[in-house]
Amino acid sequence: MKKRKQLSPQSSRLSPRRGAQRLSLQQLKAWEALRYGMFIHFGMSTFDGDELSKGDKPSTRYRPDRLDVDQWISIARDAGMKYAVLTTKHVAGHCLWPTKCTDYHVGTSGNKTDVVEAFVTACAKRGVRPGFYYCSWDNHNQFGSVTPTFANWGHAYTTQRYREFQTQQIEELLTQYGKIAEVWIDIPGVLGPDGRRQQYDQIARLQPDAVIMLNGGFTHGEKLDLNYAWPTDIISIERGLPARFPTKNDPDPSWFRVGLRTADERDYYIPGEVCDPIGNEWSYVDHDQPRSDAELLGMYLVATSRHANLLLDVGPDRHGLIPRRFRDALMRLRKNIDRFES
Repeated sequence: MKKRKQLSPQSSRLSPRRGAQRLSLQQLKAWEALRYGMFIHFGMSTFDGDELSKGDKPSTRYRPDRLDVDQWISIARDAGMKYAVLTTKHVAGHCLWPTKCTDYHVGTSGNKTDVVEAFVTACAKRGVRPGFYYCSWDNHNQFGSVTPTFANWGHAYTTQRYREFQTQQIEELLTQYGKIAEVWIDIPGVLGPDGRRQQYDQIARLQPDAVIMLNGGFTHGEKLDLNYAWPTDIISIERGLPARFPTKNDPDPSWFRVGLRTADERDYYIPGEVCDPIGNEWSYVDHDQPRSDAELLGMYLVATSRHANLLLDVGPDRHGLIPRRFRDALMRLRKNIDRFES
């Protein structure tokens, strides 16, 4: 397999100028100032118990009987979180809004609530900025693509028809629900370089102020993988913590020097975002328990001290509610953060 090109951040000799990135330094610093958000994994995986759901369960398998999106966002606000990112479509391909592109969505399910609409409305009421997650790995709506479920990672790919399907769905999401603060594209490698560029450009056109994440997967934020997750506005740090941190000689480690196709390298300001579950599982699992108070506080302090936001995942249960044990852990974390930062 061809080795992926990796680029590392440069030292403080890079002056804090505009940079070549799409968003201004002011916009990116404002996003960094949010510091803390809630990742919400909810969908077919919640109901079939498979994190990487095969997409073969009927839409009616999704049937929360006490769905309360307001509860999710109230907890996020009370926990001190400033933004939230919802999994609008995960690996199963089941959509949390009534899309016109497939019949595999909430409108044909056991609970027809447009969760995306309820989420955006709840965020507006409670002063939490809304973000959308969308997965390019789709086991149900394949259109001839080969996903990592049915091949190893090196042989997974998407067809042009699938990529058209994805852009149609992204257009629905980004034109029907108002202003979105962050757009999170998972498994961008299967889109190919042109597909990634087209996807990034579409999001930037439809939501020009949104921060765009093309998830690079399990990294520590020290390198950019241009052959898997470029272009992107922020660098992902999935299930880990930043390796980079401010030092006397490098007070702001978010600058990268990026060379694209030519020797003409330019400077980009690209902050990091840690994403990790409150327990061990992304979506709700009965036995999953929250991490210790000390570990959760440590995750927050290490991430934010090293120029990364913490996007802490909390999965609502099959009723459609965030369980008490997760809510209580979040409230204790809020108190511990307040004590430490006061």
